[in-house]
Amino acid sequence: MGVAVVGLDSMSERAAMMRESLQKSQTITDNVVTILGSFDHRLSALETAMRPTQIRTHSIRKAHENIDRTLKAAEVILAKFDLSRQAETKILRGPHEDLESYLGAIDQLKGNIQFFSSKKSFRSCDAVISNSNNLLTKAISKLEDEFKQRLLSYSKPVEPDRLFDCLPNSLRPSSGSPGPNGESSGRNPSNNHSEQKSISENAVYTPPTLIPPRILPLLHDLAQQMVQAGHQQQLLKIYRDTRSSVLEESLRKLGVEKLSKEDVQKMQWEVLEAKIGNWIHFMRIAVKLLYAGERIVCDQIFEGFDSLRDQCFGEVTASSVSVLLSFGDAIAKSKRSPEKLFVLLDMYEIMRELHSEIEMIFKGKACSEIRDSAFGLTKRLAQTAQETFGDFEEAVEKDATKTAVLDGTVHPLTSYVINYVKFLFDYQSTLKQLFLEFDNKDETGSQLASVTMRIMQALQTNLDGKSKQYKDPALTHLFLMNNIHYMVRSVRRSEAKDLLGDDWVQRHRRIVQQHANQYKRNAWAKILQCLTIQGLTSSGGGSSVGDGGNSSGVSRALVKDRFKTFNMQFEELHQKQSQWTVPDTELRESLRLAVAEVLPLVESGKNPQKYIKYGAEDLERMLGEFFEGKNLNEPKR
Repeated sequence: MGVAVVGLDSMSERAAMMRESLQKSQTITDNVVTILGSFDHRLSALETAMRPTQIRTHSIRKAHENIDRTLKAAEVILAKFDLSRQAETKILRGPHEDLESYLGAIDQLKGNIQFFSSKKSFRSCDAVISNSNNLLTKAISKLEDEFKQRLLSYSKPVEPDRLFDCLPNSLRPSSGSPGPNGESSGRNPSNNHSEQKSISENAVYTPPTLIPPRILPLLHDLAQQMVQAGHQQQLLKIYRDTRSSVLEESLRKLGVEKLSKEDVQKMQWEVLEAKIGNWIHFMRIAVKLLYAGERIVCDQIFEGFDSLRDQCFGEVTASSVSVLLSFGDAIAKSKRSPEKLFVLLDMYEIMRELHSEIEMIFKGKACSEIRDSAFGLTKRLAQTAQETFGDFEEAVEKDATKTAVLDGTVHPLTSYVINYVKFLFDYQSTLKQLFLEFDNKDETGSQLASVTMRIMQALQTNLDGKSKQYKDPALTHLFLMNNIHYMVRSVRRSEAKDLLGDDWVQRHRRIVQQHANQYKRNAWAKILQCLTIQGLTSSGGGSSVGDGGNSSGVSRALVKDRFKTFNMQFEELHQKQSQWTVPDTELRESLRLAVAEVLPLVESGKNPQKYIKYGAEDLERMLGEFFEGKNLNEPKR
């Protein structure tokens, strides 16, 4: 029991102590709350007291910031004013001494105008902008003068020798003539036209440097400033007037003339042919060298301004291109004649050769009229050439020249037409292209063959007519034999054989043989008839006469009379046919041999010399004089 009481007392004491501690804590808490409440009241009062000070401090800070910004803005404005003064000094000094610095000053001025345009609140902005714009106008005006002076000072006509140096070796004139290798005109069938054409088309051309490369960037910068200032038209006029006159002078020095259609029509053919040869060379030089070089200059100066670039180039070249094309147009529209066909083909060839370069150099909408004019000329040349084909065929068939070929040799018309056809085959690739201008079908080879066959047939028809002028039928057939043989031989030795074919050749060789047989029949039938009486001529081609009788029933008097007639007629034939001509050696010998085979050789019998005037050797010698075209006044061999 005693232990339990002690435990309760101890717990009571502890509880009393805890109550006492709690009471003290409460008292402290109450005191702290009272103190904190007092602090809150005082802080509130302090804040109220500090608020005016804070407002004043914030205002001061804002004022400082505003002052800083204003000072910085003022510094920028002052700097702009300073730049304006510097730019003005450079601009008033002009661009000639230091162009790069001058251009930089213009850029500074433009920047200042843009700057002050955005500062409209600045009281003096309008005055500054107005002054800067006036200064900029003066600056651009001086730039125009500078652009003009620099372009003019570096724009010089190109001398012909310098242009010739830019050509491939095969196309350079050798003796002052503007044509390649010193040839401005004239035709020779031996010239390999196709080979020359291939060399020309595949050659490398080096356009001349028209303005020094170091100057082009400066001219570009000047042009750029003028364009940005809205002075495109002034720029265009300066460039066009300067460069076009230089380009025209370069062509004039080369030999290009401004000829009207009337001028062309009045010219003698030899003069006109030479001028056409020169024109072909001029076109090649103008497009591949001068216009190509001009395009390089124009592209660099007006880089970044495509439409202006093409317009400038078009206007610079328009006048000189017109002069060149107008000559070609006058030829294409002039009166057609056979001799013009090949120069028309030459002109068509050069226009075809230049087609892709014209398309590339004269690109853009601004040059479309020049392109159309050039391609239109190509088409007209093709049309005129094709019409000339038809004219030639008709002219050959209807040729009514009275040129007498008394000896039956090859007629001038035949050699002319055959040479003409040979030239046609030298232009095979050109003719095929020409036919394609009007017919897209891939039958150009057969078209050329058809044209050639029609021309050959027209020639034969005409020769048939001309052969009727001869009173002697033998000479008629000799004439036709000579001429058709010439046609066959010429075809066999040229490219025409591949196109006309072996059938044509064989058919016409048979015609030659037929005329040879007809000649022999007509020339020798009468004279041989003298010796065809029974017993005078043996079946072996020789003749024999009995020495005392006349076993054949033919009297000696009749034999003598017949041989007398033979001798007289043979002499007449010899005198006549030694003046006739068979120009081909092989044909002449074969014809003599054919005649020799039918001549009677009377050797046997008693005293044959009494009635046989010519022995075998005499006949052989005299036959050797046949078809030599001897003049009557020439001494006998």
